[in-house]
Amino acid sequence: MRRVRCRLRQIPPKKAQPPFFLPTPTALTLSKLLSASFPLIFIPPSPSSSSSYLSLQFSSCSLIGTGMSDPKPKFLEVYSVLKSELLDDPAFEFTDDSRQWVERMLDYNVPGGKLNRGLSVIDSYRLLKDGKELSDDELFLACALGWCIEWLQAYFLVLDDIMDGSHTRRGQPCWFRLPQVGLTAVNDGLILRNQIFRILKRHFRGKPYYVDLLDLFNEVEFQTASGQMIDLITTLQGEKDLSKYSLPIHRRIVQYKTAYYSFYLPVACALLMAGEKLDDHTDVNNVLVEMGTYFQVQDDFLDCFGDPEVIGKVGTDIEDFKCSWLVVKALERADEEQKKLLYENYGKADPACVAKVKELYQTLDIQGAFAEYESKSYEKITKKIECHPSKAVQAVLKSFLAKIYKRQK
Repeated sequence: MRRVRCRLRQIPPKKAQPPFFLPTPTALTLSKLLSASFPLIFIPPSPSSSSSYLSLQFSSCSLIGTGMSDPKPKFLEVYSVLKSELLDDPAFEFTDDSRQWVERMLDYNVPGGKLNRGLSVIDSYRLLKDGKELSDDELFLACALGWCIEWLQAYFLVLDDIMDGSHTRRGQPCWFRLPQVGLTAVNDGLILRNQIFRILKRHFRGKPYYVDLLDLFNEVEFQTASGQMIDLITTLQGEKDLSKYSLPIHRRIVQYKTAYYSFYLPVACALLMAGEKLDDHTDVNNVLVEMGTYFQVQDDFLDCFGDPEVIGKVGTDIEDFKCSWLVVKALERADEEQKKLLYENYGKADPACVAKVKELYQTLDIQGAFAEYESKSYEKITKKIECHPSKAVQAVLKSFLAKIYKRQK
């Protein structure tokens, strides 16, 4: 086993701690170290030594592992740092019970997904810097902004699952479905939302783009909540009417509910870090909204035809009377008899009704319609990207598109 040698000291120092040895940290070791109630500095011994070291420095808000090209391990380490800071937030006097509750709630809801939104901030910022190696501080800040987006995602999903009555999320029961949680999850969602701005204040208050970040997160949250409202009011209980569903309505829901926070927000964060003004990049916004629409259509398709073991949830769009791309396309293709079948069965929790809708989707070849849509969307988005004058911005947008094209989850 390779070993790491470092000294641990407390800040403010009372008495220097003696040197000690640690094995190369596993996730568990790091978790224990990072959850300490005082700031830590890991100082490697003399660089002349031939050993490999892990250097972690908290005093300057940086977390650096040597020789790591994949940002995900570093990204996860920064999560531990941010969580530790939030659990010791001086604005609230935590009890042992409240600290344990928040820590469990965070671990259950924030880091369990694919983390694509958060990691995209790092990837986008690197590409905007022409692939140059990021400084320790730049890397930490990019990770922190990425986690702010993952916190926002967790906040939306916790509340969305309650509103939709969902049962599973990311392969496990929804947070509110846990017996000891229930509707306490509503307050947990509010805590998640407020923690975003605690992170921003702690790490970005001195940056020239701090106010722009606050405006960006507030605006995107408002847009997303408004998109959720449009989605919900089209599915009001007792007022189900498929005639209200159309491609323009679907696109409007998708644009506001998904595209801004999932696609525009990560790139906008990277642009602000790079010293850019967002008003100068409306074309980037437009391309990313187009990409977000394509992503949501994929999501609608996977909700019905995806493998729950792969996508991590059981789809309920049919039962929930969602304005899904699939039902909109089905209404376009259906004759009067088929439309009648949809009206009679769509939006009902009865498995037999759900089966009839899925069978009609097969009859109408909705899978073929999706394949055609996917191909055309990819070509259209690619052409728009290649028209952008900046090669660095092109690289960012192409990176996003490559991550979602023909995805299976």
